[in-house]
Order: sequence, then C-alpha cells, then structure tokens
Amino acid sequence: MSRRIHVFDTTLRDGEQSPGVRLSMPQKLEIGHALVELGVDIIEAGFPISSPGDFESVQTLSRNLKGVTICGLTRAREKDIEVAADALKDAERPRIHTGLGVSDNHLEHKLRMTREQALEVGVSAVRHARKFVDDVEYFMEDSGRADRDYVYKVVESVIAAGATVINVPDTTGYTYPEEYRSLIQGIIENVPNSDRAIFSCHCHNDLGMATANTLAGVLGGAGQVEVTINGIGERAGNTSLEEVVMSLHIRKDYFDCETRISTQRLLPTSLLVSRLTGMVIQRNKAVVGANAYAHSSGIHQDGVLKERSTYEIIDPHLVGAEKSEIVLTARSGRHGLKHRLAEIGFSFTDERFEAIYAAFLKVADTKSEVTDADLREVVNS
Repeated sequence: MSRRIHVFDTTLRDGEQSPGVRLSMPQKLEIGHALVELGVDIIEAGFPISSPGDFESVQTLSRNLKGVTICGLTRAREKDIEVAADALKDAERPRIHTGLGVSDNHLEHKLRMTREQALEVGVSAVRHARKFVDDVEYFMEDSGRADRDYVYKVVESVIAAGATVINVPDTTGYTYPEEYRSLIQGIIENVPNSDRAIFSCHCHNDLGMATANTLAGVLGGAGQVEVTINGIGERAGNTSLEEVVMSLHIRKDYFDCETRISTQRLLPTSLLVSRLTGMVIQRNKAVVGANAYAHSSGIHQDGVLKERSTYEIIDPHLVGAEKSEIVLTARSGRHGLKHRLAEIGFSFTDERFEAIYAAFLKVADTKSEVTDADLREVVNS
C-alpha cells in the first residue's frame, strides 16, 4: 500500500503573512470551505493570541468547518496556549501548534536562551497544551541551521511530553534537498521514540527549493507536508500545495505516496486564493499558471496535437483546467495553425492554406499572440 501523506494547509496563517495581504473573515471562511472541498487534512486557521481578528478566524473556522483538523499557532507560552484552546473549543478536531527555535542563531539572537532553557520551556508548553487537546504539534524553528544532536534531544523530549506531530521547519529556506532529507531521516533513525509521532516538512522558498526540499523530506520519512495555495507566504513564500500534491500524484512510481486531495479542485482553489488575496499567479507557475498547459512552439504544438503526453506530463483536466491551449505566435507551425482554423470553422485546400500561412506569419511577426479575430481577418483578406 502507498504511504499516506497528510496535507497541512497554512494559507490562512503563514500565507496571510505575505506583505500586502489582508483577508476579511468572510473571505477566510470562503477559502476555508474551498480547502475542505479540496481535501486538505489540517487547516492552520491563525495565531489566536496575535490579534482579535486571528482569534475570530480560528474560532469561526472551528465552528463552521467539519471533517478537517483546525489548528491554532502559539508561542511556547501558557497564555498563548490557553487562548488558542479557547478559540479551538468548537473544532471537531482541534490541534495546538506550539514550539521554539532550535538553531543557535535563534536561541542567541531572538530567544536569548540557552539550549537547556529552551528545551525546558518547550517541554512545558507541550505538557500544558495536552491539558486542552490530544493533538499537539511542536515546531522546531530554524531546524535547517540547527545542531543535529540538539534537534534529536528536543524531539525525544517533546514526544515524551505528549507531542503527536513534530514540525521540522527550514524557516529561512537555507537547506538543499539532500540535506533536508538527511535531517528528517536522521531524526527518525536516531530518536528512540520517533515512532510515536508524525514528522512534518515546513519549507520556505528563499532559494527556490521549497518544493524540492519538502519532497526530499517525504522521501526521508515525513508523513505531513505544510503548504500554501500558490506557494504564498512571507518573503519568497512557502511550499506550494499544488506542486507537492501533483509531484506525488504524477510520480507515484517514485514516491509511493498518496494524499486525499481532489486534484480537479486545484485550479479553482488557486484562482480563488489569487482573487481574494490579490497575489497574482505568475503565468509560468507550475501546475496552475496560465501557461502551464499552453504551447506556442511549432514543434511542441505538433507533438501535443498528435499525442498530448509528448509534451504534457499532467492532463489539464486532472487539475481542473479546461484543456491544453495552442497559442499562435511567430514560432507556431502549420499543424498548430490548421488546428486553430478548424476550431473556428475553417478548412482549406493545401494551396489556399499555404497562402493563409504566409499571411499569418506576417501578422505573427508583429504581435505576441495571434487571436481568432486576427485569423478571421487573415482568411478574409
């Protein structure tokens, strides 16, 4: 049997930390319902103590969304945890997400704690959270730059205290895939009680490695991926949900893993989040970009029209796209032009077509894309 990977969506928490993004409560609820329809396992709904709005977000989603775990983020402080527990009290499946930094950089410059002090605070936070919920996730911020032996010690201690999920964040997007895989695998192999928890990948995209690192973490034994729709998030963003899900789906032969995501909902959900956040999706974005299933090169058009799989490893319908698109440009060939002419109702003899093709190329050299209206002008001229 394929290994089940849990999808933890943090679009409404980490994603909303994107500069310039501010979602209203109705918008958060709309996205929340879309995420449930998409099939995510956990929704991180906010950081309850940070503001009245975040408390309301976690509380409202807890009351309205069923069939999904609702998670609230906290610092490793009793008050944070108590406020989160209050916001989560109506959730069908509540989770408190707490933790501390583990790198010497964070301990020295941010937390101003020794390793031993931070460990004691973390263990105490997990124990306190377990008074309110059975599902406690512990994050070890900046794990990618931390000392391995200290990471192992923290993991063992917080699992013993009651943590059910261990989040291993590459907070600054610093690691590379083999490093991150080794980190996850090393934790699982070197921590005696690692079999009592699920390990989670939380990667940032500062060096463009978030998806690659997350997939490497899965290969290392992680059972949960922390992602956002369209990869939105602070700085260069978080790991893209659609990229990870489709990588696991298309390369099931390699990963032997599966999620419960309804892939046909990926594009509609992506467009919804883009519209409500104002975060434009780059045209060449993997899986959901406008150009992801569009072809303008004549060689590619010829191949796709003969057999889609020659240049498309993802069937557009699989992610909710209507079809592959043949975009007519100066690089398009005869096959692509004939296909588009047939789509709008034209068929010509070979001699007439060659004249139209020559006229088409003249127009194409002056435009980035030749439209159907342009083609009708060419045909009628």
